[in-house]
Amino acid sequence: MADPRGVRRGSVLGYLRREWSAAPVTACPILVPVSSVAGGAILDDLVARGLVQDSTDLGALRERLDAGPVTLYCGFDPTADSLHIGHLVPLLTLRRFQDFGHRPVALAGGATGMVGDPSFRSDERNLLDEEELGANVAAMATQLRAFLRFDDLGPGDQAALLLDNREWTVGVTVLEFLREVGKHVTVGTMLAKESVKARLSGEQGLSFTEFSYMLLQANDFYELHQRHGCELQIGGSDQWGN
Repeated sequence: MADPRGVRRGSVLGYLRREWSAAPVTACPILVPVSSVAGGAILDDLVARGLVQDSTDLGALRERLDAGPVTLYCGFDPTADSLHIGHLVPLLTLRRFQDFGHRPVALAGGATGMVGDPSFRSDERNLLDEEELGANVAAMATQLRAFLRFDDLGPGDQAALLLDNREWTVGVTVLEFLREVGKHVTVGTMLAKESVKARLSGEQGLSFTEFSYMLLQANDFYELHQRHGCELQIGGSDQWGN
């Protein structure tokens, strides 16, 4: 898994996050398409930009990219009614893949947003109701369209997809999820995650709700592969354990 690292937090980035969140994104003037030819060249481009830190197998990834276009995804949980500066690097990486002829999937976490990602948080997120989550997903969808091409495609373009993981999660019962997903992952693997260990050693602890988040995200990848042939996930450094 190619894993472009997220932007680190800081006082300046915190300011930019507040400023960007204050108004909807209407255009993305930063990028110009660099190529319409799929292949391993995109990996060289990302490495040159310092955007690849962890990968399950870079050699296999390069071989697959050289073989032809791939479908890849990045998830965005709708915890607010706007994207923020921390989403910028993964979004631009999706855009770069599209510029190189691959098909990007922007996944809105309508289901995972109901749980909340515990990665590198000292306390549990406030749980949002379905109405608020739905409004946040709609707002994010508008902003995502400013970065990715869903229509008005040029030669060699692959249309981006905008999906919501509620599509395959809401109707699944607890027993079905435990039987079909939970049995494939050991507790030891889940406990080895750095952010989980940090929360367990802290004062706040970690609820079972948050602990199950990584299983929901793993199931997203499986469902995207089954439904859309997705082969690659990208994300910020906090998502490596997921």
